[in-house]
Amino acid sequence: MDKIQVGYTVKSYFEGRTTSVQETYDRLIKAICEFGSVGEEPKKTSIYLTHKTVLAGVATRKDHIILTIKSDRKLSSPRIHKTEQVFAKRFHSFTL
Repeated sequence: MDKIQVGYTVKSYFEGRTTSVQETYDRLIKAICEFGSVGEEPKKTSIYLTHKTVLAGVATRKDHIILTIKSDRKLSSPRIHKTEQVFAKRFHSFTL
């Protein structure tokens, strides 16, 4: 579903990107939707994925995405590139 905010659409984030970027995003959405409905909110720099609150942010690049997972604890995985604690119980974990 494409929601419009100040001229941004989900589709616009994939213009000028390799097809693998769109395919990766589509697989991500499909996997997340197995847990329930997910909203897509295009913002200036990324697409927010929501379910009552923001679950993640997806920033597209020419040939990859950067996924930022929002959580209440620090995640431990070799896939996590960097983690920032933004509030007492709010962490942003970045993957490439």
